[in-house]
Amino acid sequence: MRAFACPLSYKKHPFKRPLMPHNIAILGSTGSIGTQTLDVISRFPERFKATILAAGSKVDQLIEQAIAFRPSLAIIADETKYGRLCEALSPLGIECAAGSDALADAMERDDFDTVVTATVGYSGLLPTIRAIKAGKQIALANKETLVVAGELVTRLLAQSPSKVIPVDSEHSAIYQCLVGEDSATVNKLIITASGGPFRTKSREEIANVTAEQALHHPRWQMGAKITIDSATMLNKAFEIIEARWLFDIAPERIEAVVHPQSIVHSMVEFIDGAVKAQLGIPDMRLPIRYALGDASRLPSSERPLSLADYATLTFEKPDPEKFPCLTLAPYALTKGGNSACVINAANEVAVRAFLKGKIPFTGIYDSITMTLEKIPFVATPTLDDYVATHKAAIAYAEKLTGCKSGIIH
Repeated sequence: MRAFACPLSYKKHPFKRPLMPHNIAILGSTGSIGTQTLDVISRFPERFKATILAAGSKVDQLIEQAIAFRPSLAIIADETKYGRLCEALSPLGIECAAGSDALADAMERDDFDTVVTATVGYSGLLPTIRAIKAGKQIALANKETLVVAGELVTRLLAQSPSKVIPVDSEHSAIYQCLVGEDSATVNKLIITASGGPFRTKSREEIANVTAEQALHHPRWQMGAKITIDSATMLNKAFEIIEARWLFDIAPERIEAVVHPQSIVHSMVEFIDGAVKAQLGIPDMRLPIRYALGDASRLPSSERPLSLADYATLTFEKPDPEKFPCLTLAPYALTKGGNSACVINAANEVAVRAFLKGKIPFTGIYDSITMTLEKIPFVATPTLDDYVATHKAAIAYAEKLTGCKSGIIH
């Protein structure tokens, strides 16, 4: 395990209960994780204060949040919405900014100590890198940061006082299971998956599913992009890649298992045969509280898990023939270089194309693999290489699918 990951992070960063509220920056404040983070902050005003709120294009929702939480700075990535933001918030003394550069520059401000990266896709990479260089604590909900550039990010973390605590329910579960354990005794990480809305459908049925069907997740309420990633199970491939970098473990020692009830959020198997699991109701506020609390447990008023309500907890192997996106994790980890960056970029375009009816559901995987064949491989990419790869993969996938991504960078 790396020094920034559990359990060694506690040697590097012993927890001290703050005397003053933690100042929090939330990147992606209008999304699912962002709004739930604000809900947690509102329940612990003595511990947390939202000092920076950043959103992609939902300016009216961002304005509402800023009026309610009174941050020092509000950022909208869509520069066309800047005037509307300033008109509403400047009279309140709230500083406003717009664009991806403003978002990255804000990570060097001294009015916050923890950043929740809850943006979708590649957009989380550059701000996270700037936050690491600035020594901020990072509550990581943007798995694509480590998918796209895991080797670079982990190298930067080794040179920074920053600490990463994962917010994804699966990685938070693993993090919690590793507390107090010797990393040398870890045999395997087991990441659970709900199986998405098409777990019981045949390959033939899956080929003809609609966007409306794919957006109907059986367990979790999430944004459209991550919901489609769950339906293709590419999110699980991404989580395997993220776990490889987050916990510094060989890829062959990470596996996924389908658990439709979504009560066991992930497990760790040890060399003596013991398996530790973290259980809880499907509620993202639990891992958010844990991350914001710097791996301390904060009380919840929500109904706790009662195993008596669950007569059966089932587990099954995922089917890579029905969900070929699962195979992209071992491919990317074996190939290395910029391959995962290409996969992520092509998927961002393909998901949007599917939602717009430009390609079928199975076309998401096809678009990714065709883009992989086209974009030049870079074995040891720099940050500039990742940026160039992302742009090239986006452009090719857009041409391939006939769909403009509309992605704001």
